Amino acid sequence: MEEIFTEELILSIFQKTGALLKGHFKLSSGLHSDTYLQCAKVIQYPQYNLILSSLIASKFRDKNIDVVIGPAIGGIIIAYEVAKQLGARALFAERDAEKKMTLRRGFELKENERVLIVEDVITTGASVREIIKIVHDLKAQLIGIAAFVNRSDKKLSLAENQYFILNINAPKYKEDECPLCKNNKPYTTPGSKYIIKDI
Repeated sequence: MEEIFTEELILSIFQKTGALLKGHFKLSSGLHSDTYLQCAKVIQYPQYNLILSSLIASKFRDKNIDVVIGPAIGGIIIAYEVAKQLGARALFAERDAEKKMTLRRGFELKENERVLIVEDVITTGASVREIIKIVHDLKAQLIGIAAFVNRSDKKLSLAENQYFILNINAPKYKEDECPLCKNNKPYTTPGSKYIIKDI
């Protein structure tokens, strides 16, 4: 499948669905950018979610994954589809009243369960790092991390086994250094409800 679905073809899916946006955005990391990736516009099409999730599943098929977990909201449907293809359980982590990422709804990780973390877009890796902490605290085994898109401008090292389908280098700025803010261009915040600082 990897030979068929090249990075150029995957990028064309994002463009065709309107998932690759241009403007002035405040990302969930708190950083500003002129580029935003709204993966929900891709995931709304089951056939595209199937293709992208299959690419992730193929990378971890021989790792005996017990649980696939993603952060709410972006990782929920991805975790479900990847877990289905790997014959694993699908969980999601979400923020509690104190805005701390946690497992709720009776979800559990058992000691030594083999865990794959999935995400739609990784910018700083903050949400993924929070889930890594959950995995370690519950004494499960982190086997790998995967995402549809890595838009970090630095080489992220989140796990020994990590896989990003697309790597998009889009400019990101601190608010007080943002040229779009300096030009008084209003921004939108299309992502997560809470702004999460890198940890």
